[in-house]
Amino acid sequence: MLTQCKSSAVTADAVARVFNGLFRGPFRTELVGGGDEPLYQPRPRGVDLDRITYREDFVNSALHEVAHWCLVGPARRRRVDYGYWYLPDNRDAEAQLRFQAVEARPQALEWLFADAAGVR
Repeated sequence: MLTQCKSSAVTADAVARVFNGLFRGPFRTELVGGGDEPLYQPRPRGVDLDRITYREDFVNSALHEVAHWCLVGPARRRRVDYGYWYLPDNRDAEAQLRFQAVEARPQALEWLFADAAGVR
C-alpha cells in the first residue's frame, strides 16, 4: 500500500491512512498526527477507538508509534502509553540504560518499516 507513495516522499499522513485502513476496523485503533508528544490512549468509556498520536507530522514518529503498538499485547493496549514510564531528557546513566533497553525493539521495527517504505 505504501508502494503507491514511493514515487514521492512517504508522508506521515500516508502511514496513517495505511494503518487506519488495515487496523481501525479489526483492532478499533486509529493513528493520528499533530501531537506535541507521542501518546497511546486506550478508548475511554463511550468512545469507540483507541488512539495512537504521533508527533506533529513526522513520518518517523508515526512509524515509531506503530512499532510500539505492534510489539505490545492486548493487556498493554488497555493502559495509557502501554504502561511505559517516561523520563525527560537529562536522565542519569542507569535510567538511560533502562530507556535504551525498552526502546531497542521498537526502534529496530521502526527501522524495518522505514526501510520497507523507502523512508530515510
